Amino acid sequence: MGMTVGVIGVGRMGAPICANLARAGHRVRVFDVRDDIEDTARAVGAEWGGSAAGAVTGADVLVTVLPGPAEVTAVMDDVLLDALAPGATWIDMSSNTASAAASVRARALARGVGVLEAPMGGGPDDAVAGRLRLFVGGDVALLEQHRPLLSAVADRITHLGGPGTGYTVKLLVNLLWFGQAAATAEALLLGRRAGVDLDVLTETLATSAASSAFIRDDLPALLAGDYLRTFGLDHIHDQLSAVTELARDLGTPHSVAEAVRLLHRRALDRFGPADGELLGVALLEEQAGTTLRTRRTLPD
Repeated sequence: MGMTVGVIGVGRMGAPICANLARAGHRVRVFDVRDDIEDTARAVGAEWGGSAAGAVTGADVLVTVLPGPAEVTAVMDDVLLDALAPGATWIDMSSNTASAAASVRARALARGVGVLEAPMGGGPDDAVAGRLRLFVGGDVALLEQHRPLLSAVADRITHLGGPGTGYTVKLLVNLLWFGQAAATAEALLLGRRAGVDLDVLTETLATSAASSAFIRDDLPALLAGDYLRTFGLDHIHDQLSAVTELARDLGTPHSVAEAVRLLHRRALDRFGPADGELLGVALLEEQAGTTLRTRRTLPD
């Protein structure tokens, strides 16, 4: 039997998530701060809530699909929590942090609202296909209760442990991905400057001990001129900053993480809060005076 699901955030990821939830037989009510989203929401089979509280009133499940901690904290006020059905569950699929979510989680639990964090891995195409990866932190029994709902949007659901573990692992995945992108770009720029054919070099790296998920899955897009404009550079820098802050708090080495953060800080200074997961690579190209393909389009 379907549930009533309130979704806050109907962007590139939220819209296909809503569509898949509705397709699975759930009643989906949504809200987004952008005025032009109502038609998009109705087109994917969702109802328009009119406000955040209106979207979640009486809902069995609240799903937040927002860019980062600030947006989650802003929307998750007491009015929203009090509007949920008794015994409801909040599932945060945003790229949040454990520290930022802690106070909201405490207020939700105090009202009898269950809490799961399930930040996503994958892009808009994965969201459309229902093949996201979810990094889940929270009570395992609560996860099993909602696994059928989450399976409508994800084909890989990994329980990492208690509260905060899902957020942390997603941040670590992002750190390594952005670090791989930067290291790969530096290697390719150096190899090209040294006279190695770029096609031969990339094929060799992909089949060597130096291969990575970035080289296998994402490098072809970069070489075709795609900077993966699906996430804002400002939010990328915020996530990398959260990693280095956590490392400082826990007393672990983080010189590599800090170098990755600084690269994206410089890219943010250069390009502004533009969409582009590979704009750090674009900055390296500018510094080298060499492109990794024949065509590229950069922000002004």
